[in-house]
Order: sequence, then structure tokens, then C-alpha cells
Amino acid sequence: MRKRGPLRRTTFLRLMLATADAGGALGWVPASVPFAAPPALTVKDGRFFLRGRPLQIVSGELHYARIPRAYWRTRLEMARAMGLNAIATYVFWNFHEARPGHYDFSGDRDLAAFIRLAQTLDLHVLLRPGPYVCGEWDLGGYPAWLLADPQTTVRTRDERFMGPARRWLARLGKEVAPLMAARGGPIIAVQVENEYGSFGTDRTYLEAIFAAFQAAGLTSECTFTADGAPKLSAGSLPNVFPFLNSGSPRDELKALATFRPGTAMMCSEYYPGFFDHWGEPHHLTDATDAVIDVGWLLERGYSVNLYLFHGGTNFGFWSGANATPEIAYQPTTTSYDYDAPLDEGGAPTEKYHRLREVIVRHTGPAPDPTAVPPRIAVESFTLDRCASYEPLLGRAVRVDRPHSMEWFGQSFGSMLYRTSIAGPVSGTLSFGDVRDYAVVSLDGRTAGTLDRRERGRALALEVPAGMHTLEVFVESTGRINYGETFGQDRKGLIGPIVFAGRELTGWDVFCLPMDDLTGLRFDAAPVSSPAFYRGRFMLSDLGDTYLDVRMLGKGSLWVNGYNVGRFWEVGPQYALFVPAAWLRRGINEVIAFDLMERSVRRMQGLRGPLFVPVAE
Repeated sequence: MRKRGPLRRTTFLRLMLATADAGGALGWVPASVPFAAPPALTVKDGRFFLRGRPLQIVSGELHYARIPRAYWRTRLEMARAMGLNAIATYVFWNFHEARPGHYDFSGDRDLAAFIRLAQTLDLHVLLRPGPYVCGEWDLGGYPAWLLADPQTTVRTRDERFMGPARRWLARLGKEVAPLMAARGGPIIAVQVENEYGSFGTDRTYLEAIFAAFQAAGLTSECTFTADGAPKLSAGSLPNVFPFLNSGSPRDELKALATFRPGTAMMCSEYYPGFFDHWGEPHHLTDATDAVIDVGWLLERGYSVNLYLFHGGTNFGFWSGANATPEIAYQPTTTSYDYDAPLDEGGAPTEKYHRLREVIVRHTGPAPDPTAVPPRIAVESFTLDRCASYEPLLGRAVRVDRPHSMEWFGQSFGSMLYRTSIAGPVSGTLSFGDVRDYAVVSLDGRTAGTLDRRERGRALALEVPAGMHTLEVFVESTGRINYGETFGQDRKGLIGPIVFAGRELTGWDVFCLPMDDLTGLRFDAAPVSSPAFYRGRFMLSDLGDTYLDVRMLGKGSLWVNGYNVGRFWEVGPQYALFVPAAWLRRGINEVIAFDLMERSVRRMQGLRGPLFVPVAE
């Protein structure tokens, strides 16, 4: 057989372009090809065209980091079954770079596998890498280690921020650039930054982020920004498509056409639901409103992305917080159900079925919804073993004044601040700030608690004669991801600590990241809270369940070593979702870290979520 010579680059390019012009799918293009293929998705007269053919994007957002990998396929299948032709996802920087320069794209973090899976189900992908994403996620997706240097200013041109951001985007590009549509992948559009118009007006910063995207190979497809109607100008770039985030597109979408005539009419975030904060009411929205709005968009040929199609769960310590001048701190619940069409556990809601009816009228027939994963009840069991957190404490660091968690190189968990104090003296113990919940004890006995939601920064304290040990145990309940103080939310004790008019100095500080619980030693003997508590239950059959936490106080829960999230007696969430993939036949172990005193701690597994109304 005659040996084939090497294909010349010009010939190869002509063949690829001919394929695109013919409306066929572009073939695979190796990453080493030294030319930029044209973007697969283009815009003309306010409409999208994919390789020359009209495309109305009907997308739903869901986040791989909020879904166990075992359920990625079923969640994506349910998106396709609702008639969607695309999905959108944020990329969470801190989920992949927990330590500077150490990148993890394995297991539940395998973003490329998630994107390829979407392609197998005929779903296009809208990629939203930020690197700021908001998303009710800790620090809006930024790694907490960016805050270790008090001089660093994130989301600005500060090189102490931009340097790590460029390196991150370059590393991300290695994962996702080969999956762009121009190379045969499913990624048809990439978002630059996220709602920057609601944060600042530094166009040079936006241009610097866009340049980092270009250098990382993230701009080979349609690139876009996303902002609310009043902020389109501040958050956009002249060479990037502006998309509109709106809960009222019938009223606001015209602002997009006015701002940039001829641009694609795309509602990049339409809100069919909303998220919850601890201590605030559970959100429920009318399915009829969503059906009317989505139908209005589709009838006019406009494109839309539902934020969210499926919310999932803020497992571990990933939930963030909002902040407003009126309410200084609003931590987000573990559940990110969002009252979305597909609920937290993956089951279709009334909203799902009604939206499906209106969507398939425009996009054509869709596959039947897949079977809902089985849900099981778990019989009541007691957390009857206790363990002190002392074995998990790191080595004490002696400082004159307390520093933040990030200063000590810690990203999540809790901190313990300890000092000696001489009595007799009584007065007010005051803090510059407490972030976010503190238990104050004197000689091991609780003297009071401080809650940042209530601007708790001081309490009365009476110290008897002699020397005594003062301890302040501080739990982080999630960094601010949106608000005026974004990027300044360092955790732990902030500012001077003053007692009876005198500043307290000379502190031993202990880190408690809670990323490894193997050092705990459980016993039946009671331990004063904060402490760990353990219980066990038996299973013969597996299924998803929701662990009822109404008899716990405030803290975090682990099941078989998996951190399933935070609980708090203030509600509105009173059951934590536990996927079947994290359970096992036979003995299952539950460990709760609880900051509050309880005489008995009992739990059970429910077949569905439990939200209890909280008074307005």
C-alpha cells in the first residue's frame, strides 16, 4: 500500500472550513494545530448561528461541584428530557486549587469528564469560568489563600491577585480548550468574569481578565459577559457579547437591544426560583410565572439559560454568604435546592413538567424523563458517643494579637483563640469583629455566644479572683460571595479584643480545619460543647435520604467520612441530603460537630427534604 505523505497545513485548514460551511460537525482538531479555527457559534441580526445554522439556545444551569459524580449522568439526562439543548456551569477556582499551584481535576472535580458527558447526551455547554462566579459559593469561587496577605485586593489589577488568576486560567485552559466547539467539543460559549457591573467600573481590569482568557485558549468560541440591565455598560467589553441576567425578561430584555443593537438576545440567567439563607424564610416561587416568562422568550426566538435548572447541594464548607448595608451577613444554607425545576435530590417538580411542556413545543420532541433515584427512610438512632476536638488542634501559634484564619494558612473549619486573664474583674468583652459564630468560655464553661448575623461583638463577662483561661472558639459559616464587603471577608477574630477597657494580648491560636477526623477518640462520657458526636445506623438497601437534624444545634455533619454540609437550629433547612453513593449496606457512621449544648442528639433519615417556615 502506498505510504501517505503528511497533510499540508493549508490543505487541512481548507478541509475543515469546507466541513463547517457545509453545516456538518467540525472534526477533532488537535491542540497543537498552529492556527485559530473560527468560532462555531456566531451572531447575526440578534440570532445565534451554529456552523451557519440557526440555533436558539435553551439552556439550564447546574454545577458539577454541587452534584456527586455518580449522579452527573442522571441530572444531565433530566436536562435533556426537559427539552433543553444546552447546559451551563460555573467553574469554581477554589474547588480545584485548594493550595497555591496544586491543581485537582480528578474524581468529582473532573470538569472535562462532566463536559464530555454532556456532549454524549447532545447538550451544548456554556462555560462560566469567572474567575469570580458569585454563585452563593465561598468567596465567589476565589481560593481563600488569596486573602492570606492582608495587602491583597482581589478582583482588581493588583498583581498579587492577577498573577494567580492568570496561572489558574492557563491551567484551566489545558482542561477545557480541547473541548471547544471549533475543535469538535460541546463548549459553544464562554463567559468572561461575572456581573462585574454590579461590583466595579474598572474597564482596564476587565480587559486584563479577557487577555488572560485569550492567553489560556478560552476565547476560541463566542465569549460573553453577563450583567443586570442597569449594569450592562459597566460590566461589558466592546469585543465581547453582552448577555442579560434578569428575573423579569419581558420588562428588561429591551435594555439589551438598546445597549447594543443587533446583539444576540440572550437571557443568560433567568430565575425560576431562589436560594435560602440561614434564619430566613424558605423560598418558593410560582411555576406559572416561570412558564409565562420562558414561553415569551421562546416565542420570540430569544435564547435563555435557567438559573437554575438543578441547584444541588453545598456539600462540605462550600456555601457562601451575602452582605448588605442593612444586613451585615447572610450565610447560605447547605441545600441549594433553589426551588428549581429539578429538586435537590434530582426529582422533577411541577415546575419541571410545566416548563417541559412549553419548551418541547419550541425545541421538538425530548426523551422521556429518567427514573428518579430511590429514596429511603432511616430508623431513628442516637449520637451516643462523644469526642473532644483537642486531638485535632494544630500546634499553638503564639501571637500578640489574634489574626485571621487565612493568615495562619487555613481556608475552612474553625479556630481556637486562648489567653490567660487575671481576676477579679468584670466588664464587657468586645471584639472588632467575629467571623462568624463564636463560643466564649472561661475555664471550660460557656460564658456566651456571638452571632455575626446579629452583629454580635460583645458580651458581659465576670472573672473571679486568680488566673483563668479565656477561650474563643470561632466557626466560619461561609465567606461573602456578593456584597459591598466582598473580598474583605477574612475569618476568625478581627481587630483588637478589649475586656473592661483593657486590650487583651498574648494569645495562643490553634487551627482546626476539620479536613481529617481520624484523630478523634470517641467515648460514652459526656464532653462539653463544642465537640464531636457519633452515631451509627444499619442499612440493608441503599437509596438517597435526608438526615433530620432538628435535635442538633449548629455545626457540620459527616456520613461515612463525607462532609454533607452545615446544619443550624435557626432553619429553614432541617434535613441534609445524603446521596446513596455515599452510603453502604451494613453499618453507616454519622459524626456531628455541634457548637451547642443538647441533652440528647437523635437523628433519622427522611424520604424528602424538610423546610420549616421561619417568621419574616
